[in-house]
Amino acid sequence: MAEIKIAAEARTEFGKGAARRIRRADKVPAVLYGSGIDPVHVTLPGHDLALALKHGANALLSIELDGDSQLAIPKQVQRDALKGFIEHADLLVVKKGQKVVVDVAINVTGEAVQEALVVTENATVSLEAEATHIPESIEVSVEGAEVGTQILAKDLVLPSGSTLAVDEDHLIVNIVAAPTQAEVEADLAEAEAEAGIEHDEPESAEGAGEGAEDSGDAEAADGSAAGGDSESE
Repeated sequence: MAEIKIAAEARTEFGKGAARRIRRADKVPAVLYGSGIDPVHVTLPGHDLALALKHGANALLSIELDGDSQLAIPKQVQRDALKGFIEHADLLVVKKGQKVVVDVAINVTGEAVQEALVVTENATVSLEAEATHIPESIEVSVEGAEVGTQILAKDLVLPSGSTLAVDEDHLIVNIVAAPTQAEVEADLAEAEAEAGIEHDEPESAEGAGEGAEDSGDAEAADGSAAGGDSESE
C-alpha cells in the first residue's frame, strides 16, 4: 500500500469553539498516538484527508509535521451524520514491519445459483497484518454457489503476511434459499400490521350495482312526485 503524504499543523487551541473554527477553515482536528509516543494534537487539510480515505479505511498516511514524518493509519474517523464531512480523526502511529489488527472489507463477487440469496453476514473481517501491507479488501467469490453454502473466515484467501484475528469458524457469507412471492407478501402484510397500516377494502361489484338501483329508484320517485304537483296546478 502506497504512502499518502498529508501536511499537518500543530494544534494549540482546544475545545468545541476551537474545533468549529478549524472545521470552518476546511481542516480536521486529529490526534496522533501509539508506538510509545505521547499523543500529538494536529490539524489536517480536510480535502486531502477525505481523498486519502477514499483509498480505503486503512489508508497508510505519512503525516508531515515540522519537518518530520510519521506513518499512521486511521483508527477512528468521526463524520457529520447529515453532511458526511470529517469532524475528527484518531490516527495510530505505526512503523514498517509492525503488526497491527485491522478490519478489512469483504468484497463479494460472482453470482450464486438462481434460487439462492447471498447474505453477507459480516462486511469486514479482522486481520493481523503488517502496517505497510494492509490489504484494501478480501475477495470472496460466490459464483455458482448452491443453497446451504457457508463461507467461513478459514475459507478466505489471505494475502501473504496476513493472518486471521477472529475465530476461523466466523461466518462471512451465507447462501440461503430466496423467498417466494407468497413469503414476501406475507412478510409485507405482517410488517404493515405491526405498523398499524390499514388498507380500505374495494367496493364489490354487487354493492355498486345495488347502489345504482337505489339511486334509480329514488330518481323515479322524485319524477312521480314532480308530475303529481304539476297536474294539481
